[in-house]
Amino acid sequence: MPQIVILPHAQLCPEGAVLEAPAGSSLCEIMLDNEIEIEHACERSCACTTCHVIIREGAASLEQPSEAEEDMLDKAWGLEADSRLSCQVVLRESDLVVEIPRYTINHARENH
Repeated sequence: MPQIVILPHAQLCPEGAVLEAPAGSSLCEIMLDNEIEIEHACERSCACTTCHVIIREGAASLEQPSEAEEDMLDKAWGLEADSRLSCQVVLRESDLVVEIPRYTINHARENH
């Protein structure tokens, strides 16, 4: 079962976290299921960038982002080479290290 290390984030996960989830799971859903309240304004439909994350380790093990995801990522705050939308990341068998960026493009936080 893959292990996901979530790096500390001042608001969403101050201590960081180590999570396990089966391959085939959505990264966004795994974080939400483990009380890491990452924003997901479009309800995980790849129509916003509020669930933007940076895959610090393990990015090569993931399926390549779709054209739609890449188009949305162009709008993300703090875009990096290994940026992904967590709603589009489906775990494989490899471990990941994930950073949640400090900001999103939302002006106000959604409370889901």
